[in-house]
Amino acid sequence: MAELLRMPAVLAGATEAVLLSWHVQAGETFAEGAALADIETDKALVELTAEVAGTLGRALVLDGQTVTVGDPIAVLVADGDSDADIDAAAADGAAPVDGAAPVEVPVEVPAEVPAAESPASNDAPALAPSTESVPATGGRLFVSPLVRRMARDQSIDLAGITGTGPGGRIVRRDLEAWRDAAPAEVSAPAPAPSASPAAGGHTDVPHTGMRRAIGRRLTESKSTVPHFYLTAELRAERLLALRRDLNATPDLRVSVNDLLVKAIATAFVRVPQANVIWTDTALRQFDHVDIAVAVSTDGGLLTPVVRDAASQSLRELNASISDLVERARAGRLHQHELEGGSFAISNLGMYGTREFSAILNPPQSGILAVGAVRDAVVVEDGTSAVAPVMTVTMSVDHRAIDGALAAQWLAAFTEIVENPVSMLI
Repeated sequence: MAELLRMPAVLAGATEAVLLSWHVQAGETFAEGAALADIETDKALVELTAEVAGTLGRALVLDGQTVTVGDPIAVLVADGDSDADIDAAAADGAAPVDGAAPVEVPVEVPAEVPAAESPASNDAPALAPSTESVPATGGRLFVSPLVRRMARDQSIDLAGITGTGPGGRIVRRDLEAWRDAAPAEVSAPAPAPSASPAAGGHTDVPHTGMRRAIGRRLTESKSTVPHFYLTAELRAERLLALRRDLNATPDLRVSVNDLLVKAIATAFVRVPQANVIWTDTALRQFDHVDIAVAVSTDGGLLTPVVRDAASQSLRELNASISDLVERARAGRLHQHELEGGSFAISNLGMYGTREFSAILNPPQSGILAVGAVRDAVVVEDGTSAVAPVMTVTMSVDHRAIDGALAAQWLAAFTEIVENPVSMLI
């Protein structure tokens, strides 16, 4: 019997995702666990795999289409199913799912609406069902929730748009095709009045999905996680000397950040009580040290996780971090590579930043903000000298780690950085 395959909730809190590409075509069979499609979330790629073996009868969305979670994306068929069975299953996509909001929302509108009357006032939803009788030439439009929201945000009337989705529904490609063909003055909202004749100009750059996700998570972190901060100044001459000696080895190029990640992992081996995160029911103690590395990309900050960093050699660690950074900037990370970890590092030293405090990325319990290496006067055995130093600031979730434990960990990290050969033994 033909049945619908729906867009899964691939990311906690996500309401929509992009079906980037199909791996199977109509009529092709697949095994349990086979990759059916690539789904793109705000930050990563997720591979949609088959829960059971089956056959793809028909794809209901195109490559690159944005789909609301719960919307049907394909019809799966069994032996003996016909095109009529596929059509019937596709039509069922308009029905509610387990009491949830309908996947397809009928919006009653007149078939012909004057352009001047199409934008809604500020006092009512732009696409609320009409309370007037529908003319004989009118009918009902089936609209996906994503298109309904886009049209409402852009004050677009949907009455004149022909749907090409299953059952004639209006999908995103229909709205975009109409908008591309429409005169600019019809599709573009009126510019907001300037605050005063002397006010300067500005350009509003729409938020990307990634930027919205970053804003949502950081706001949640700062408002719900009790941060506290510890700062230390570290002497870096031995760390820099070790890097210079290592990079004299053929085919090895280790960065300061690679060494700091190794030092962080080693510090957790020495102070394992700090390798925890807070959950609603318990402190979760980890057996391995997984560290997130902050990576700046064109779309925003990503934090891929280096797994079991303590057991990796510097050569392996350099390869792991380089691979994650390269794929993060190319937009090719997978969702699982952004999940987990108990701690993170954010290094702005390459920009000349002397010191800063970073915001935690829940559920991780700490993040180390690393400033630039700079020359400073230091005193040792009563004698002053100039030496390279760096300032680090540790942001900590006070629910998971107390001040004394955090200070113990930071002292271990400081000792490792100032005597870095010890982390190679």
